[in-house]
Amino acid sequence: MTGFWVVLATLALGSLIGVVHLRRDGRVRDSGAGKGAGAGAEDGRLTAADLGGDLGERATLVQFSTAFCQPCRATRRILADVSEIVPGVRHVELDAESRLDLVRRLDIMRTPTVLVLDPAGNIVKRASGQPRKADVLAALAAALPGS
Repeated sequence: MTGFWVVLATLALGSLIGVVHLRRDGRVRDSGAGKGAGAGAEDGRLTAADLGGDLGERATLVQFSTAFCQPCRATRRILADVSEIVPGVRHVELDAESRLDLVRRLDIMRTPTVLVLDPAGNIVKRASGQPRKADVLAALAAALPGS
C-alpha cells in the first residue's frame, strides 16, 4: 500500500511541475535589465554591432535559436509574420552557439528566447520558449514609440 501512495505522490508532483512549465513557457515578461538579471545585463541594450545589422526603425525582435531547436522554427515563423504586419519592425535571428558572448551577457538560458527592443536598442520585453503571436504584438505595443 505504501508503494501506491509513493506512485500517486510522484504523479501529482510531476503533473504540478508540468502545469507550471506550460504556464511559464513562452510568456512575455519585462526584460529584468537592471534588476539583477545577470552579469553585464545592467545596461539592457543591444547595438547594431551586437546584432550584425541595423536595428528596426520602430522596434526589433531578436530571437536566439539553435540548429536543432524545433520550437525555434515555429518562433521564426511567428516573428517573421509579426515583422511583416507591423511596419518598421525588424526580426533578427541569432545562433546562440555562435554568439556565446551575448548569451552570457544577456543571461539567455534556453532557446528560443525572444527579446523585444525599442528603436534605441533597449530591451523592453523578453520571452523564453515559443511565444504566441498575440503576446508578441502586445509586447511590441509597449516598445513602439508613442504608445
